[in-house]
Amino acid sequence: MIGSTNGVSSSIWMATATVPEFPPLAADVETDVCVVGAGIAGLTTAYLLTRQGRSVTVIDAMGVGAGETGRTTAHFFPPDEWYVDIEDGFGEQTAKRIADSFSQAIAQVESIIGLEKIDCEFERLSGYLYALPDNGFKDVHKEFDAALRAGADVELIDRVPGLSFDTGPCVHYRNQAQFHPLKYLSGLAEAITRAGGRIYGGTRALDVSGNNDLQEITTTNGKVRAKAVVIATNTPFNDRVVMHTKQAGYRTYVVALRVPKNSVPRILLWDTGDPYYYIRLETPDPAADYDILVVGGADHKVGQDTHPEHRYDEIERWVRERFPMAQAVEYRWSGEVMEPSDGPAYLGRNPMDDRNVYVITGDSGNGMTHATIGAMLVTDLIMGRENPWQSVYDPARKVKHGMTDFIAEQANTLSKFGEWVTGGEVDSAQEIAAGDGAIVRDGARKLAVFRDEQGALHAVSAKCTHLGCVVHWNSAERSWDCPCHGSRFAIDGEVLHGPAATALEAATLDTGDMQQSGPGDAHRPQPGA
Repeated sequence: MIGSTNGVSSSIWMATATVPEFPPLAADVETDVCVVGAGIAGLTTAYLLTRQGRSVTVIDAMGVGAGETGRTTAHFFPPDEWYVDIEDGFGEQTAKRIADSFSQAIAQVESIIGLEKIDCEFERLSGYLYALPDNGFKDVHKEFDAALRAGADVELIDRVPGLSFDTGPCVHYRNQAQFHPLKYLSGLAEAITRAGGRIYGGTRALDVSGNNDLQEITTTNGKVRAKAVVIATNTPFNDRVVMHTKQAGYRTYVVALRVPKNSVPRILLWDTGDPYYYIRLETPDPAADYDILVVGGADHKVGQDTHPEHRYDEIERWVRERFPMAQAVEYRWSGEVMEPSDGPAYLGRNPMDDRNVYVITGDSGNGMTHATIGAMLVTDLIMGRENPWQSVYDPARKVKHGMTDFIAEQANTLSKFGEWVTGGEVDSAQEIAAGDGAIVRDGARKLAVFRDEQGALHAVSAKCTHLGCVVHWNSAERSWDCPCHGSRFAIDGEVLHGPAATALEAATLDTGDMQQSGPGDAHRPQPGA
């Protein structure tokens, strides 16, 4: 099991792994490298650097795997942008480098697992991309040709084998992979500490400042002084504007259902629909007579669906139409992915910053792969080595390909600042039902108000502490989510996801049954709550 996480939903990974807990930072420390974030990006970076003889300190606001790594579907597959679009936007040589980086990332994970003897259910699998003519059609023949030119191990076949429905023509990507992400992180954490690395949980980074020789990371528990710092927090908290104009936060949803053992082939599958869906198979108990079919999709921008539970229903309906043998739903959870405007992730030196500050962000739908690529790339940069993928994933690159999406995202974000001149979502806090939340206009300010099951009201400021947008209620995770740049906050205002680094301000409302909330109140999301 895992302790506090950044939402109330619980993934199959959280329920089937024991993750090591680490104490908070107790005093100021000095280290070669400070890694902020104990998910797959941060721990892989820390692991690779300790293997190079560097002293490494990892800090995390919650703990190992408590962020987005525990909310993934945990499979390695081709770029979410697809090779045909990468080639169109960046050219054939860039597509080749991306294909190489994806292949090397899987090989790196496989190598670490073998070297450290990590039992995390890693297996190589075939992956298939198919397109249906009536929904988001993409010419899979063009994707096959582009993937082949990029050097990917692919073939074009008539249909996906072993399924209960006919997919039509599809691209078969050989040698993809899947694993149990939290079991993998547990193994990484143990390997890091065995090598002398230090990990601290319950330690939120608040600020990074310094020069090209030394950075000082201010946390809730003290300071870390390091020759280099790696921000591996899904989205960087230390960058107020630059990186957040290049990517947008999206919520993504997962439903895991029982299926009779061996009724679904052990493959990875993706379609090109809008919305699109993807599947993998998990076997939590080899002795049981069932497998778990894990299906994800139904994405939307963070903070722009107040009651998103219907997305679980849409995924389940899609599954039952195509997999009639599906049985009971075992798990439902959601996570957050950062979508770059032009496709590739942002991995490397932080733009407009000192040369010893690095970021790993822009994971898109390839979080496990991009996180590993980022760790490999950043490790090379810190060690003073050239990396062949550096220019491809450079966080300082200008957005050229995907300009239409970039402009649309910026317009969407700017429109949200106008919500300060509108009324509340309800006229009075008394209209808010038990277990629900809403924005209430209170004079010149807006408050984010939640009513608990006992009827007490809990209010915090609705002003996101990043750049000041009005947060919105997320009933599926019981959180306050910012529609501008993807920050998320607990009912008591504590930060659940950046780029915000500080809590929403506590507030009171002129209502008889109002209870003031503030950081530390017992309304933090817990798995399975």
